[in-house]
Parts: sequence; structure tokens; C-alpha cells
Amino acid sequence: MPEKSLSQFTAAKIGREIAAGKLDPVEVTQFFLDQVAGCEDRAIFLQVTAERALAEAAASRERYRRDAALGPLDGVPIAWKDLFDISGTVTTAGSAFYLNRPAADRDAPVVGHLAAAGMVGLGKTNLSEFAFSGLGINRTFGTPRNPHSGDEPRLPGGSSCGSAVAVARGLAPASIATDTSGSVRIPAAFCGVVGHQTSPGRIDRRGVGVLSKSLDTVGTITRSVEDCMLLDRALRARPPGPTAPLALNSVRAIVPSNYILDDAEAAVARSFETALDRLAASGLTIERPVVEALDRYAATSTEHGTLVTAEAYHLHKSDLDNDVDGRIDGDIAARLAKARGMSAYDLLVIQETRETLSPTVQQLLAGTSIMLMPCSPLTAPAIAPLLDDPDAFARVNLKTIRNSMLANFFGLCSLTLPCGTDESGLPIGLLVCAAPGSDHRLLRLGLSIENSLGQSD
Repeated sequence: MPEKSLSQFTAAKIGREIAAGKLDPVEVTQFFLDQVAGCEDRAIFLQVTAERALAEAAASRERYRRDAALGPLDGVPIAWKDLFDISGTVTTAGSAFYLNRPAADRDAPVVGHLAAAGMVGLGKTNLSEFAFSGLGINRTFGTPRNPHSGDEPRLPGGSSCGSAVAVARGLAPASIATDTSGSVRIPAAFCGVVGHQTSPGRIDRRGVGVLSKSLDTVGTITRSVEDCMLLDRALRARPPGPTAPLALNSVRAIVPSNYILDDAEAAVARSFETALDRLAASGLTIERPVVEALDRYAATSTEHGTLVTAEAYHLHKSDLDNDVDGRIDGDIAARLAKARGMSAYDLLVIQETRETLSPTVQQLLAGTSIMLMPCSPLTAPAIAPLLDDPDAFARVNLKTIRNSMLANFFGLCSLTLPCGTDESGLPIGLLVCAAPGSDHRLLRLGLSIENSLGQSD
């Protein structure tokens, strides 16, 4: 087994190597379990399901021996954000408050779908408590270190911090996570991997922890767009399909001339413009209009608050009320409690703004149009300065998710791909947004963008 390179293989490549008889599912699974066990960063995985993984791998090996493989992902390991119910494990949502919950008595449907596709569940990864942060800090279980950090530890992005670091560090070829305001795409961008935030309602959310009923989506963090395509079908219990790219010269890209680069770091703006130049040279038509809906959204959020805060507080109010021994992180509790100051009028204005502006933005992206922007206006910040400064945390968190949260608010699907690094080698992500329900076209286009930017496997 080519162990040195296996940790860098995409899920699709591992599947092809197994199908060709070059890799064995049990040996592949044991390799990744050993990688997890030997990793010095103990904050990445919260639970490892080694017994289940080896049993699933043995079943996969037997299917290949009988020439009865279940598809291109049969025998490929997968990690799960600890918001997904997996039989026999406690779904902690990254919180000590939930540690004493009963273990799940069944898999979430999407967990079952990937098991039915032959995938091997390695375990459950860390996250921001209750999935309520774009930075990835978790004081209870530890904050995974961004693998691109230098001497100073950098944030992994959140809330799916463990999921992205696991993929970036080669502890798992892919991970399944959730995204409410950027929780798949921000950590993917900060860690230099690929993240797909699916259209609302595309993936079954039963058995998955909730933060915001209106905004939550299920998504994937991978090493390639091809992996996202394969997982998108498997998560929906669809048979494998073709993964042909969509030519860039058939697409119009909207690059807003407002909002998306406001107060962006110089390296982010520079990498974004370089990526646009490469895509234009590959045939992409780029237009730079003012998209007023973005400024109107920002103004509403500043004046009235956010939908995710209101819905998260509604969901967790009883937890806050019953947390007599302080198991919920104080900063998380304080951020949730800010919704107490929101009025019914505030919430109705936010909802009305969403109902009014979403059709406008979606119409802008109808047909063959997409919208491009930096996934985040900054690269991964240092961890230490934000641990004990709630005001700095809130300010940096809001800036981090400023662009990514647009897709959730307007009901879009989106994809982030690596498009460069800053002077310290910290990754920068390109965010590609598309109309709801156009995930397959978005991913086909993502294949071409990945190739044009030189990021393909």
C-alpha cells in the first residue's frame, strides 16, 4: 500500500484503487484509523468508531471478492461531524451539556445512505459548540489547529472545524458536515480543501442536530470536486452518475462590485482577482454589476440582528435555562442570549427582507449564471487573541462569515475551492454560488474551475 500518498488521495481515487485491486478496504481503513490514533492533535475527532469501521471494511472486502461492489465509494472511509446520529454514539453537538444524552439507537438517514453505498464510518469530528460559530473554537473539547499554521496556531474555521482539519491532514479522505452561515465552506477555505453547501432541502436532515431550521443545510468537505459529486448522489441514495465538467464558456459569472471585497485582506483580494483572470482566460464571461440586495441584507442585519441568532436562541433557550452548572461555554451562551434583545418586529423585518430579496438574487442567477466572491474576506486568524476577548471574537466571526452567509440567507447552493494563499501560506477560497436546485450544474462547473485554477487531483 502506498501509505505515504494514501493520506493525500481523494475519495474517488481510493475507490478506483480498491476497484482495481491495488488497495484493500480493510487495510485502507486500518491506515486511516492509525492516522487518527497517531495524530498529536486530539481535538479533531471526538469519537472514533473503529469496531464499526473495520466491520464495514470487511464487508466491503467481501463484496469486491464476489464482484458485487456497491459503487465507486465502496470501501472508502468517511468522517461525520458530531451533529449526525450514528447508532451507539452520543451526538454531542460539540457541547459538554449533551455528553449525558442517551446514545442514538439508529443512524440518521444520510448515515444509512452512505453505509448503503459501501462507505466506512471512521467516527465523529469536533465542531464549534452547537455549531454556532464560523471560527471553530471549542473550549470544552479543544480547538483543532489549522494544518497550515506556522509557529502561531491558527483557527481552522467553523463550525465544522474537525471535519475540515481531518480532511486537510489526511485523517479521512472526506467528511460530511452541516452549513448554516458558512460552516462547511469557511473551514474548507481556511484549510485549503473543497466544500459544498447544498441547496436547502436537497439532503435529508432527519437525525441531524439543528441550529437554524430556516438556514441549515448538509454539505461535504473533500479533497476534490469529483468527491463532492459522488457524495452528493450517495447522500441522496441516488445511483452513481457521470461526472463530466461543464465548459466555462457556457456560463456567465456575476462578480458584485459592492460588498464582497469591503475591508478584505490584500492577499484575499489579490488571489481573487488572479483567479478571475485565469477563469476569464479559460472562457468564463465575467460581469461586475452592483448587486443592491447584498447591501440591503447587510443593513437589515446590522439594524435588526440575524435569523440564525434568533432561531438558535429559540432552539437552545431551555438548555441555557437549565445549565445550572455552567457546562455551556460562557461566550456561546452570551452570543445566544443576544437574541433576547430582539423584538418580534426585528424578526419580522428580517424574514420579510429574506422573502423580498431572495427571489431577486435567485433570478439574477437563473439559467447559466453564477456569482463569484472570496469565500471569506480574511485568511485564518490566530487562535490566542480571540480566546479571551469576546468583542474581538464577535467582530472577527462576523467578518469571517460575511460572504458565505449570503448563500444561506438567499437560499442558494455554493462551492468553495482553493484559489491561492497569502504571504504566510494560509489558504484562500473562491466561493461559487448558484441558484437553488442547480447543485449538479454547480459541481460540473466546479470541475472546470478546479482544473482552470490548477487545483485538480
